[in-house]
Amino acid sequence: MRALHDLSARELVAAYRRRELSPVEVAQSVLDHVARWEPRLDATWLLQPERALEQARASEQRWQRGAPLGPVDGVPATLKENIATRGDPVPLGTAATVLEPAAADAPPAARLREAGAVVLAKTTMPDYGMLSSGLSSFHRLARNPWDLSRTPGGSSAGAGAAAAAGYGPLHVGTDIGGSIRLPAGWCGVFGLKPSLGRIPIDPPYTGRAAGPMTRSVADAALMMQVLAQPDARDSMGLPAQDIAWDRYDRGAERLRGLRLGLLLDAGCGLPVEPEVRAAVARATRLFEQAGAIVEPMAPFLTAAMLDGMDRGWRMRSHVDLLALPPARKAAVLPYIRAWTDSVAGMDGIATYRAMAQYHATRVATVAACRGFDYVLSPVSPVPAPPAEWASPTNDPLRALEHIAFTVPFNMSEQPAASIDCGRTAGGLPIGLQIAGQRFDDLGVLQVAHAFEQLRGPQPPWPEP
Repeated sequence: MRALHDLSARELVAAYRRRELSPVEVAQSVLDHVARWEPRLDATWLLQPERALEQARASEQRWQRGAPLGPVDGVPATLKENIATRGDPVPLGTAATVLEPAAADAPPAARLREAGAVVLAKTTMPDYGMLSSGLSSFHRLARNPWDLSRTPGGSSAGAGAAAAAGYGPLHVGTDIGGSIRLPAGWCGVFGLKPSLGRIPIDPPYTGRAAGPMTRSVADAALMMQVLAQPDARDSMGLPAQDIAWDRYDRGAERLRGLRLGLLLDAGCGLPVEPEVRAAVARATRLFEQAGAIVEPMAPFLTAAMLDGMDRGWRMRSHVDLLALPPARKAAVLPYIRAWTDSVAGMDGIATYRAMAQYHATRVATVAACRGFDYVLSPVSPVPAPPAEWASPTNDPLRALEHIAFTVPFNMSEQPAASIDCGRTAGGLPIGLQIAGQRFDDLGVLQVAHAFEQLRGPQPPWPEP
């Protein structure tokens, strides 16, 4: 008999429908499991068992009446800490934030509640979401459940750790340069950064997307049914579209003849480590054996593009930190302060040129992908670094050298997913990125699900 915390969202909903399980017993089981893990992982904030059990009891009554609110009614879920929930503060991962209750649920939180999900907790993130790490001046250090000495990644750090550790099946992260895909890859779970605007978010920002982080493609597709609903608060939101998310499992029949680009050299940033390259190559061979046509891609991201985006984000954050009183700025992680202060002398012309690289990256990415149905690449060139490091280089002047495979698809607004494709000799997960054409979110899910079937049995999930 599998433990309740290991059951998928689809399995739980089917069991509720048959009245074989109750949302209350599932919520209690997951909360007990979280209590065993959390002293080691520190993946959550605002974990409030009584509030969760109250939601579960309401769901139980709805199921008893045969009137669930939506497709995830009674299913345990978490939300990244920067997704506002009404009445709760939003620290943004930093001790510099003044803690004030949010006036309303942000769109992803509202959609989950409307569908009846049991929101167990918020998940942790680093200061302002600007690190691929669980290092934070506000939260305790989040760790990777596969190896506690390693980072879960970031900035959706707690979400990645929570998904791998079994804190329920549904988790929502956010991603502006890889912040869903990097922790998904380093924690061995599935993560989808959808097309920009597919899942409304508030506040919207260039390249910023919310998306599901789950143990399976099937559960991510179920979340898309709930999260991909229009919300006027997102000025970049896509119009309502009737997408058959339940057809996520039709990918195998589409593989034969698909043109897949294989990108093993991002063009800049950190070099791809041999174990990562080998795992992606093995995954590529599985696609070829299934009938896909794989062609190597030339690198298209340049050092000027990556450096420009880095300096653009530094300037944005520098301006934000300039607005803080000295005592509050001093509370920000020293790494973040060093990163932002490095552009203090950058003039307007240099800032404009840096910001122009966002659009240059968009144009280059779209052009490079034009001849392919989907693009395969590593998520990260390296496995998960030490938990205490702020980034894989641990150098604020080389802060973004690990995101050269992920950030282009934020700028181009294309959907991109991370799916587990292997392990290092030390047992650390390695993520395969699957990117699609803009708006083809369902296609990315289908190809990812097909790979799920091709890759065969996976290692057991980590236990506390």
